[in-house]
Amino acid sequence: MTFRKPWASPLFPVSRRDFLITAVILLCAVGLCFILWLAGSIDGFAAPVFVLAVLLISRLTRGYLYGSISVILGVIFVNFIFTYPYWAFDFHNPGYPLTFFTLLMISLITSTLTAQAKRQAQLLAENEREKMRANLLRSVSHDIRTPLTSIVGSTSAVLENPGLSEREQRELLENAREEAQWLIRVVENLLSITRMGDAQARIAKEPEPAEEVLGTAAQKFRRRFPQVSVTVSAPEELLMVPMDPILIEQVLANLLENAAVHGRAANIALLLEAEEDFAKITVRDDGRGISRDELDHLFDGRLKSRRPADGDGKRNMGLGLSVCRAIVLAHGGSITARNLLRGAELSFRLPTAVPALQEVST
Repeated sequence: MTFRKPWASPLFPVSRRDFLITAVILLCAVGLCFILWLAGSIDGFAAPVFVLAVLLISRLTRGYLYGSISVILGVIFVNFIFTYPYWAFDFHNPGYPLTFFTLLMISLITSTLTAQAKRQAQLLAENEREKMRANLLRSVSHDIRTPLTSIVGSTSAVLENPGLSEREQRELLENAREEAQWLIRVVENLLSITRMGDAQARIAKEPEPAEEVLGTAAQKFRRRFPQVSVTVSAPEELLMVPMDPILIEQVLANLLENAAVHGRAANIALLLEAEEDFAKITVRDDGRGISRDELDHLFDGRLKSRRPADGDGKRNMGLGLSVCRAIVLAHGGSITARNLLRGAELSFRLPTAVPALQEVST
């Protein structure tokens, strides 16, 4: 049997941050009242100053604990220090109970409204995450069905037609393998974006040579797209970047595949640059660029499948790019896209100095 600690109640949470906020605001209120006192204008002004202090403390702290403490201290300061007779309690003052009651009501009402506002904001954020996941599943469900149908058709053709030539069988099997590999990448992206959306997920980051990560991603890409030329450019000085190399390779794989499949690029340049406290990684291609409508929603996962000229409409770049954004944001970076005179350029920046273990937030 476990017992709940009384100070662990969500109505009266203990926090060093809230304590410091309370102490600073009360000290400022006391300091302002002393200034008014020295100026000979304290009479009648001390109570409104502490009313404002209680309001700010109740608004900026969590629960009712620090607002209640500020009420008690505020009434003591007003009665003991800033009300005649000074430096003495006057319990016969008729305004004393009214001051206490007013400050207490302000604290309770403000704390309640603040808790409700935070709860509503949390509910809105949860609704947005659920809406994003629902939209993601709807956009991916059709895309997954198409390659599955192709795999079943290719394998069935091989099994049901033993008279097919070796070349025909090989073409069908290669097509099934290509579709299966694409499905694997879709599943990896889905798992990654689910991980990025988990508030409890943590990304372990270690300093990695960014040039090697780019080289590995480019090498894997060349095996899948041998017809596309990829060049890697990096500074002479080794650039160490705190990252999860597997996730960053996934970002690069998605960006490179997007340039090859959707951009129809023949040449891709993969660039690494150092910018102050960041490492900038750019994927630049000579393809057909990005339409203006897609550019506005490139990384939010809401892009529809765009059917290429060959009729293959299964390649939805919205999923992969939304995964890129989630991974880069989880690393504390940013990602952007723009069109060039010919082709497009997608860049993301990663901080070069961050804690080794960082909590992911969405």
